[in-house]
Formats: sequence, C-alpha cells, structure tokens
Amino acid sequence: MNSVNIKTPSADKQAVQTYFNAAGFERWRRIYGTEEVNRVQRDIREGHQQTVDLVLGWFRADATHPRQPVDWSRLQVCDAGCGTGSLSLPLAQMGVPVTASDISEKMVAEAQNRASDPHNPAFSVADLETLSGSYHTVVCLDVLIHYPDAEMAAMIAHLAGLATQRLILSFAPQNPYYVLLKKIGELFPGPSKATRAYLHRERDIRRILTDCGFVVRRNEFTATQFYFSRLLEAVRP
Repeated sequence: MNSVNIKTPSADKQAVQTYFNAAGFERWRRIYGTEEVNRVQRDIREGHQQTVDLVLGWFRADATHPRQPVDWSRLQVCDAGCGTGSLSLPLAQMGVPVTASDISEKMVAEAQNRASDPHNPAFSVADLETLSGSYHTVVCLDVLIHYPDAEMAAMIAHLAGLATQRLILSFAPQNPYYVLLKKIGELFPGPSKATRAYLHRERDIRRILTDCGFVVRRNEFTATQFYFSRLLEAVRP
C-alpha cells in the first residue's frame, strides 16, 4: 500500500495546530506530566496512561515471545502524533529506535526536553499527512479524534503505507453512550478545550484496515470516567 494524498480541510488542521501551540498545549502538558491537576484531568491522564501501558506491554510480549522473539533494537518504529512523548520516550528507554513527530512545535519541544537521550527518539515537527519513510511499526494514539470520517480512511491508508508489518491505532469509539457524553461536554466550552472531537465506528476502522491489507491481531478497550479509547493492533498477514 503506497502513501496517498490526503486533503484534510484547512480549518480542521489549522484549528488543531493552533490549539496545541496555544491554550491546549499547557492543558495537555500538565495532563501528560506529573504535576498536580484537577480531578477530570487526572482521570484523563490515567486513562491515556493505561492505553500507553497496553502498547508497551505488546512490545514487551513480542520481545519475549517463546518461539519468535522480536529484537526491537533492530527495527524502526514511528510514533505519529507523539505529543509530549508519553509513548516514544519509554519505547526509546527499552532500546527501540523511534522516530516521533507531532503537528505542535511546543509539544515536540516538550518531548525533547523530557528525553534522556538526545538521539533517540528522533523528533520532528510534522503533521500526519506529511510523514514519509518505512517503519516496521507505526503507532498513532489518540490522534484520530481530530479527523472526521470523511478524512479518516485516507489518513489510515497513509499510515498503513508507512508500516511494513504493523499498525497500532487508538480512537474514541462511537456508540450512543459516548455520543451523549460528548454532547454534554460540548455544553461547557472553554479556551483550553479542543474545538473539534470526532468519534468513529469500530467496524469502519476495521474495514479500512482490511482494505489496506491488514488483519487485527490484538484489541483492547480503556474506559475511565472521562477517557475512552479502543486500541487495535493490525498486522500484515
């Protein structure tokens, strides 16, 4: 599967970039950090960390597989939409070569500041549409929430085109309860909240992965009071 040309609406893309370089940066820097936060932010922090821990667990399980252990030190991993490095930094500490990028300059700068190794991860400022290269594994956590259904298939296809063996995605699943929860949240707007958030049907994500030549091997679900995420690991058969 080759990379595809993605035409994300400039309003959506600009809103996300502006948000994570302004009020949103400080909010999510605190959430993904260790300092004191409010109850809602702490709940989101814990939920996101649970998703990260699940992915790290998959890497560890593959490295210690009794019949076919994976030597991650020899394989390239792409963390697409890395934020402040909540996944890419522990992966690098495990000896995994990581290329990490984010649309927000401030997020990347914060991740670099938190890194103990100046060379791994290799950070860059880039949106998902401009990513290129070839990686054993591409991971994209908690990013699809910024992409509407009309752009989702092209985005996943683009990421799939970068992955030679495995693609790991998380997304906010669409069901009546979470749709209602999202609408309630929209009743309380604030300057530190994202302007758009999209829920996606799991069957649509799975269909897109199948169309890209992948099969789902593992799946998990994380739900706290204010954070909910479906995690899928798809591999080439």
